Amino acid sequence: MAAAPPTLRLRPSLFSSRLSPPYFCPPLIPPPPYQLVRAQTFAFVPLRRCPITLNQFFSDPPRRRSPLSAASSDSVHPVDKGSKFHEWDSISAKFAGAANVPFLLLQLPQIVLNARNLISGNNAALFAVPWAGMLTGLLGNLSLLSYFAKKKETEAVVVQTLGVVSTYAVIAQLAMAEAMPLPKFLATSAVVAYGLILNCLNYFGWLDEAIWGLWEACITVGGLSILVQVMWLTFVPFVPNSVLPGLVSFTLAAAIVTMARSGKLSEKGTKFVSSLSGWTATLLFMWMPITQMWTNYLNPDNIRGLSAFTMLLAMMGNGLMIPRALFIRDFMWFTGSAWATFLQGWGNLFCMYCFNAISREFFFGTTIGLLLWIGMVLWRDAVAYGYSSPLESIKELIFAQ
Repeated sequence: MAAAPPTLRLRPSLFSSRLSPPYFCPPLIPPPPYQLVRAQTFAFVPLRRCPITLNQFFSDPPRRRSPLSAASSDSVHPVDKGSKFHEWDSISAKFAGAANVPFLLLQLPQIVLNARNLISGNNAALFAVPWAGMLTGLLGNLSLLSYFAKKKETEAVVVQTLGVVSTYAVIAQLAMAEAMPLPKFLATSAVVAYGLILNCLNYFGWLDEAIWGLWEACITVGGLSILVQVMWLTFVPFVPNSVLPGLVSFTLAAAIVTMARSGKLSEKGTKFVSSLSGWTATLLFMWMPITQMWTNYLNPDNIRGLSAFTMLLAMMGNGLMIPRALFIRDFMWFTGSAWATFLQGWGNLFCMYCFNAISREFFFGTTIGLLLWIGMVLWRDAVAYGYSSPLESIKELIFAQ
């Protein structure tokens, strides 16, 4: 007589508590002896002697470790806990979260100063703060907040949320001093409230895809329009002071987004349009140090009005986000953070040093510290991924998109 088919004992946690022990599944027909199952120990063992759980039985076989990509930064890597990979994963996330400190210190003095002027009745002092520039930065923070909320990058979401809230606080102070038109402030308030609510719902997976797609379309069109207009206004009076570039870019962006949402573009084209909102916000922030350096070139005397401490904070805040951007292989995030670190922070310090606005010791000390930081980041990332050279990480970041 043939032997009875074997039974597979399952873990109680996999079934409802209404079932009674010993939790046997229906008899399974045994496979031929030559058929084997890959167990958690990465060895081939016979089915009859393999004490595996149901989860392990139906899981995919172990695969080669691959880097995180910008499209799937939340994927789980099959490596042992406590490894260099997971260790650097945790540390890089903490570095990104620590960027909140220098960014908050950048905005806090302006908020306190504005509050003192409002209390003392010196509303005219707030007219020195350009509300258009603050509004541009606010919309940039909102766009990046949407980008990171979609990727579920918690630390970056917190950084951008802090940027939105702190910048909006300054804009509210300008509106109280009547330095910003009330209708524009009310419209800005509605956009900020709407954006924060939608990003919160999307981060926790509570938002419908259609609503989120409409929001992404709006920030894409608005971001492209503002980016082109800001780039044009940078070179006034060498070019005419006109809003025509912004209107043209608004029309083109609206047409492209409409074609993408109606399915008239190819798959690659639709994917490219979906990434425009993040890239436009990044390019907007990348353009800000260029504007500052152009101003320094036209008016060298204004360099002494810059704060070296402010530039140092900008360099530190963006530099702290470089490890995380490199680790998850997010080329856009890495480009924006590295650009701001070297141009907005170190670049302006270099201009100040050239015009004797800061000491030699301060500049060279900052430069050496920055180079050591970048070297450490590249080295630790290469160790985490098991590469022999830090250049492998950069190569993978650029070409593995």
